Amino acid sequence: MENEHIVILGNGISGVSVARHIRKLSDKKITIVSGESDYFFSRTALMYVYMGHMKFEHTQPYEAYFWKKNRIELKKGWVSEVQTAQKVLIFEDGTTLKYDRLVIATGSKPNKFGWPGQDLKGVTGMYHKQELEAIEAYAPNNQICKRAVIVGGGLIGIELAEMMSSRKIPVTFLVRESSFWNGVLPAGESEMINRHIFNHHIDLRLNTNLKEITSDENGRVKSVILQETGEEIPCGLVGLTAGVSPNIDVFKDSEIETKRGVLVNRFLETNIESVYAIGDCAEQHEGIGERRPIEAVWYTGRMMGETLAQTICDNRIAYKPGHWFNSAKFFDIEYQTYGWVFSKPREGEAHFHWKHADDTKCVTVCYDSSSRRFLGINTFGIRMRHQVFDTWLNERRDVDYVIENLCDANFDPEFFKHFESDIISAFKNEAQVEAA
Repeated sequence: MENEHIVILGNGISGVSVARHIRKLSDKKITIVSGESDYFFSRTALMYVYMGHMKFEHTQPYEAYFWKKNRIELKKGWVSEVQTAQKVLIFEDGTTLKYDRLVIATGSKPNKFGWPGQDLKGVTGMYHKQELEAIEAYAPNNQICKRAVIVGGGLIGIELAEMMSSRKIPVTFLVRESSFWNGVLPAGESEMINRHIFNHHIDLRLNTNLKEITSDENGRVKSVILQETGEEIPCGLVGLTAGVSPNIDVFKDSEIETKRGVLVNRFLETNIESVYAIGDCAEQHEGIGERRPIEAVWYTGRMMGETLAQTICDNRIAYKPGHWFNSAKFFDIEYQTYGWVFSKPREGEAHFHWKHADDTKCVTVCYDSSSRRFLGINTFGIRMRHQVFDTWLNERRDVDYVIENLCDANFDPEFFKHFESDIISAFKNEAQVEAA
């Protein structure tokens, strides 16, 4: 139906992707709803606004006229209730909005675990625009914020540490694990990142948990107290970066089925007809292949949006994300992963690990120990092409072929030193040792 009204809750990458592709395929009426910001912005670029690399408006990929030109209506506001039987949204200010089809793309929110003081002024996550504004207010410089404490070791935590360092604000980084992100990274990689964090003058505390956050007389954060030792660390900002969870509180009293996220099938459909969920807030009944049921990753949100647009425009297709990949940055070290490399080899798997002597570059390759089929690769400090590894995974190449042809995947800038010959030599030496 061309006169259908499609309402999209959330103006992040998932919501905007489905809106753009519905418009490419149809003349349906489209409304994007968000209380966070007027326009879509690149969430992954927020850290660079604080660091002075760009202004907030530079994070917006589309000019303000784009939305009107493409007949995509924008409504700013927070939804307080969803009435699926009546197909109506009720906003906090009492206004309502009718829909024919509803797309839930409400993203994530930072995890909180009931710590005393977790809602004080100066305690924040690093996910939403409002949280960036809070960080700017409570940690504008190292005179007002003499120390920041970051709770939780992951990709958002390391970004926040880099942000604070850019303004010379001392950082204490509390990580409950014995090594940074060691539930994801193999030991050699995780330990290299530990050293890299220390080298950037971050007070990294491994095996350390937060007990409570204390307040001054104005309800503002004053310090944190550690669980293991009772040590009190004075600070002006506490960053809660112990992961994120689906932002779905508004749906929990509705007829829409939820678990950790909004439950969807392979077509991104919920249990309610004409209601869909995509992006960080969507939870598959069962993970696709090795993937988790919830994927809080930028590119999967985009892919879900593009896929769902086809279904809404009468070409019902399943969400098929393909081979896993991701990328991030740990201060100066770029990280990429293609395929599956778990923190420890699973049964029937083997890892080959190479690290450069400068301790800022390494590669870990996972392969089937019987067939020698290539399963995945992690690279740190060496840029590799996604398309090449995607092709090799599709072709089910063996690990020997991949190692011998690593140079075909490299896309470091011109004049960068290449390390493929060193990696090949280390791989062959390891194979000779194993054979001996």
